[in-house]
Amino acid sequence: MSVIYRLARAQDLEVADALVVSSINDLTQRHGFGPMAASSPPRFQLYSMQDDPDGLWVAEEGERILGFAWSWVCGDMWFLAQLFVSPDQQGRSIGHELIKRTLERAETSAASNRVLITFSFNTVSQGLYIRHGLLPRFPIYSVGVSREHLMGRLHGARFQFTPLDDAASTLRRLVQADERVLGVSREKHHRYLMSDRATRGVNLYDGSDWAGYAYVDAGGHIGPLAVLQANAVAPAFRTALHLALESGSSRISAFLPGASGPALNTAIEHGMRIKCPMLLMSSREFGDWAQYLPRNPGFM
Repeated sequence: MSVIYRLARAQDLEVADALVVSSINDLTQRHGFGPMAASSPPRFQLYSMQDDPDGLWVAEEGERILGFAWSWVCGDMWFLAQLFVSPDQQGRSIGHELIKRTLERAETSAASNRVLITFSFNTVSQGLYIRHGLLPRFPIYSVGVSREHLMGRLHGARFQFTPLDDAASTLRRLVQADERVLGVSREKHHRYLMSDRATRGVNLYDGSDWAGYAYVDAGGHIGPLAVLQANAVAPAFRTALHLALESGSSRISAFLPGASGPALNTAIEHGMRIKCPMLLMSSREFGDWAQYLPRNPGFM
């Protein structure tokens, strides 16, 4: 029976999420990091499907989904959020066929930059991406700390903050910040985060000056976070750590670019440990990653 490649349907997403989780855990366990992924409702995948149904693909044989690819587009940036093949089906060129179909979406969208975040130890996938014109740029570190450990160490300057709302003026400010820091608007993704009851978004203020924004979810995870000035990174991240403590989660976590020395230094000062090294790859350099902390490898 041959493998069929087709656009994903909403009813595929929970099965695809289970495949992604098992694939990630197989990979991280083989490299000595232990299981790192857990299933969750595929809300952002569904949101992306509603926004751009041509961005999600499955590889299917019989009634079994063997692989899943998911990409989204913002402005001139195409982002590969996930590309995973079931561990027992690797070596059948399924990944190659899936990325070929998602890259066709990049072509039709006229995206001038292609971007993804992958595990730094996943050399096979990196080779695949390099063959398609995406080059390694810099590391991104998954870091974490226990709530108990952080509570006794949180110190230093922080910003004032107010809740984000979906007013046109707020969205305009967020768009301007992202365009300045990343070179691309993320308006639709801010709308998604603001509609997520498990995520708290705040404006950051340095006195009366708007310094940037930050999001923290109910599980104590920080990101995305963006600031307008490089000297605002450390106080912004400390503010986010404070908000993460308020979530009540037993663990606090974040994804920190290797390009952001202030964020990494602040994390280490507060007892955060590196859990997993990741890697940003793109077809061209973009953004000021000293001033932007991504949410996760699928959201950026």
